[in-house]
Parts: sequence; structure tokens; C-alpha cells
Amino acid sequence: MDATLSVSTPAAVTDGRPALVLPLRQLVQLSIYWFGINAIWGAIDGVILQARMESFVGVGSAGLALAAAKLGGVIVAILVQPTVGSISDYTMSRWGRRKPYIAIGAVLDVLFLIGIATSNVFLVLAAFLVLLQFSSNFAQGPFQGYVPDLVPAPQVGLASALVGVMTVLGVLGGQVIGYTGFLLGDDFTLPTIAVGLIELATAIGTLLWVQEGRRPKDREGRPWRAVAAEAWGTDILRERSYVWLVASRLCILAGVGMIYNLNVFYMDRSMGLASTDKALWGYIASICIAVTILVVSIPAARLGDRYGRKAVIYGACAVGAAGMGVLVLAPVMWIGIVGIVGAAAAAGSFLAVDWALMTDIIPKASSGRYMGMSNVATASAGQVALIVGGPLLTLLPGGAGPRAAMLAGALFFAAGAALLRPVDPRRREDPEVEAAMAAAAAVA
Repeated sequence: MDATLSVSTPAAVTDGRPALVLPLRQLVQLSIYWFGINAIWGAIDGVILQARMESFVGVGSAGLALAAAKLGGVIVAILVQPTVGSISDYTMSRWGRRKPYIAIGAVLDVLFLIGIATSNVFLVLAAFLVLLQFSSNFAQGPFQGYVPDLVPAPQVGLASALVGVMTVLGVLGGQVIGYTGFLLGDDFTLPTIAVGLIELATAIGTLLWVQEGRRPKDREGRPWRAVAAEAWGTDILRERSYVWLVASRLCILAGVGMIYNLNVFYMDRSMGLASTDKALWGYIASICIAVTILVVSIPAARLGDRYGRKAVIYGACAVGAAGMGVLVLAPVMWIGIVGIVGAAAAAGSFLAVDWALMTDIIPKASSGRYMGMSNVATASAGQVALIVGGPLLTLLPGGAGPRAAMLAGALFFAAGAALLRPVDPRRREDPEVEAAMAAAAAVA
């Protein structure tokens, strides 16, 4: 397939849901880049920053410093991803409307990861983290538009499950690579660069083999700055179900983020593990999480198709809260693994249907904008977890801090379930839903 093919025919995609059924290999290829993107953050957030932070600021300030180091990057992620996603909705190029941004972002990711790997000063590290968030989200915002662009209604559940699987496996793969630094004498230079090369490889596969779908939107003579500003238009607030779903997503991912962003502190302070033991248990946890995700994702997607995606998310929140409760009380690491498996089952089930639900309820012509804006939840979740969990590490002595953070994670799962209730799960392009949206817009 020629990588320069940029648009499909009207038979392949309509103004609403795409109509062309995709082969399984295309669905898999659509999700592989998620592995590469999340491998970066699995290594950086999940292991490397936690392991290196005490060398920059000392033991007592590590939690707060970690939150501070990521704050600027999160602000950049929130601003860049929806803005560039919206711009890509209008982009015309021989590579299509998404691929130029993916190519630029993937190359810059590698350069900025080299900067992180070689940083020896806290402010330099924080600066490269901001730059990495810029480049990663420069690619990710447009890429998120592919599922609404290309996947027809009968396949959106499967596509969402594959995205969820690749997202979690990417995080785990990155963490496994990150844990290798403990075995290299606490040297994380090679693991940091390695995840960048993996992400670049998956980006190249996307550029070569993913077809373009929907034609670009017409700018109608507007300058690009007006198109960029469109991402932040207040009209998005009229999509009430979308707004509630983003808020629910933020809380659920913050619950998962307590493990993701504080696992090294938990193993160190709450379980008292040495470096080699942290690597061992990190590998064991990663294997258990991977197996759990593979087992639950496809069944969760099918249950979502049959009983409704909201029902699956409610169940995921209950299981996730229970898993976090186990982590709060676990006296030894192997019992903690039971709690991690529960949280993994929740994350896998949630991610298997979350994308499908999001794809159902957004306006399809502006998929880059809406899917990019949903990253407000994705990008903020880890920081929200650190804003809550970081001070707990400082205020509570010894192993009590990480355990208190896991309790806060259980509460985040409960909040995510509560915020999901107002979401209307019906497909945005269904006639009755379109009529209701038009009536609401007229009133507004």
C-alpha cells in the first residue's frame, strides 16, 4: 500500500460513521502505535522518574519534586493535543491529514528522550519532560482521530479493545524496559533511549500501512490560527455526555495512576524491597498485568456490545476500587500482586470499552478535536494522582504514605463511576440523537 494515499472514496466513509469493514490486520495496525506511545510513558512515569528523583532532590522531597517535574509537561499536553488534533481535521497533504504530525512528533520524541537520559540537573530534566510532552502529544492528537475516521460501527467495539490492549501492554513493556535499569546498577540511560526507538518503529509502521479515511474539513478561507482556536470553542460544552465522560475518565485513570506513578515508592517504602527485588517484583507484576489484560479485554468489549458500555465501566470501577483496597492492606508483596491484578482487570475492561463509548458519542467530522480534547483526562490523570499522592508520601511516615495513596485511588474509582451516570451512551449519528442535539443547540 502506497503510504502517500491520502483520502478514501465516498463509498468508504460517509459524513457519519465509516461504512467500509476493515480487515483484522488493519485494525491491529491502527492500534500498534498506542504500544509505542505508551511504552515511553510506561518507562518514564512508571519507573525511571521515580527511581531517579531521589538522586536529584533527596529522599524527603522526592514525591513533591516528581509532581513538580511533571506539572509543566501536563499543561503542555493539555494544550497541544486537542489543538493539533483539531488542526489535523483540516490538513491537506500528500500523506493525508494525520501522518505529517505523527512523523514529526515521533522523531522529536527520540531526541528529547536522549536529553532526559543524559540530564544530571533537575531543571534540565524538567525542561526535557516538557519538550517530550509537546512532541508526544503533537503526534498523539491527530493519531487519535483514526478510529472514528476509519472504523465502522460493527467493528468499533473490537477496535476499542485492541486500543486498550496495546495501551496497557505498551505501559507494561515500557515498565519492563525501565526496571532493567535497576539491574544495570541503577543506570537508566539505555532503557530511556530504547523506548524512544520502539515508539519510532511503531510510528513508521503507522505511516506506511495505515490508510487515510475521511476527507479534510473545509477551512472556508479561515487562517490556521482560527482553526487552532476552534479546538477551545465553548460549543464543546453542549456535548454534555462527552463532558461527563471526560470527567469520569479523568477519575478512573487517576485511580490507575496511583499504581502507575507510585509503584516504585510502594515497593521501596511500604514493602521494604531492595533494588534487585524491585526489579524482580516489577517483572512479576508486569507479567500478571499483561496476562490479565489479554484475558479480560476482548470479553469486556463483547459484554459492552451486548449489555452496554456503561455497565462494563461500572463493573470495572468496582473491581478497581477493591484491588486498590487490597494494596492498602497487603502485608507482603505477593498479596499486593493480587490487588494489582484486580486494578489491571479494571483498567483492561475500562480501556476496552472507553474508546468505543467515546467514539459513539462524538461528532465524527471533528474526531481529531474531540479525541484530542479527551486527552485532558489522559494527560491530567497522572498529575492528579501525584498531586494527591505526592504530598501523602511527604506527610505520612515510612510505608504509610504509599498505602494512603492507594486508598485515594479507590476513591477515584468511586468518583469515576458517579460521574459516568449522566452520560447518554447512544451513538451520536443515530437520527433521534441528532434531533435531540439539534434541539438542545437551538435552545442554547
